[in-house]
Amino acid sequence: MSDKRVSPYVGRFAPSPSGSLHFGSLVAALGSYLRARSLAGKWLLRIEDIDPPREVEGAADDIRRTLELFGFEWDDRVLYQSQRFDAYDATINAFLADQQAYYCHCSRKQIQQEMHGIYDGRCRHAHHSDGAVRLYNQHAVAEFNDLLLGKIQVPTEFASEDYIIQRSDGLFAYQLAVVLDDAHQGVTEIVRGADLLDASCRQLTLYRQLGLAEPNFIHLPLASTEPGFKLSKQNHATALNKKQPQAELAAALAFLGQAPVDTDSPQQMLAQAINQFQLSAIPAKTEILIGH
Repeated sequence: MSDKRVSPYVGRFAPSPSGSLHFGSLVAALGSYLRARSLAGKWLLRIEDIDPPREVEGAADDIRRTLELFGFEWDDRVLYQSQRFDAYDATINAFLADQQAYYCHCSRKQIQQEMHGIYDGRCRHAHHSDGAVRLYNQHAVAEFNDLLLGKIQVPTEFASEDYIIQRSDGLFAYQLAVVLDDAHQGVTEIVRGADLLDASCRQLTLYRQLGLAEPNFIHLPLASTEPGFKLSKQNHATALNKKQPQAELAAALAFLGQAPVDTDSPQQMLAQAINQFQLSAIPAKTEILIGH
């Protein structure tokens, strides 16, 4: 994929409302924001609220207020995935009708014990009428080019797996929702954490199956306290200090290898950081240890 695109640049930040933003979230928001603004592009905010059991009441509003406090300004209205269920449902129904998806009754335990962790497609011709919905994966993507990390490869068996696009409890899978929403919003480049490298291969299969234009990808290094232990809401990462946004922003800029800024307000810090932004200065790593 080329870094030169005909269409105007559109980037995005898409947090889930499962808790407050933490330093790892700030790195992702900042990296995507600087990249978009340095290319005179749009930067969108999307709240990925498709998993109610994991959501924290009030977290979506807290995320918006935190971003504003830290000087971020997004274009257009905030998109909530919970407003897009009809679009997800229509795509799944079309896939089922066209035999590009099918119902599956296999459990995670069964897949681990009987199929060594990779689903083998055994329900593809079983003609079930309910259960989880799996994509009949006809456009496997085992490698792609990341504009920071270079050539990314995943095992062929993983790339070609028929993966779930709707869970058996009716909740829509992240892989489906994120592709449909990025396409809907005209996103041309996705800047996010390196924990989603495998997911990007999965999502590219869906872009191709739907005949959609594929975005570019930049996967930023993860902030980790120990090797393989990234900062995350699931790992109870400390929320950003809202009383010291300047210090948090300065730390995130340094983490991304960017030149320091010498202004006071978060808005001015971001403005200077945009002018100084260098993609090549970001460490081409999947993980950086912090707090050591």
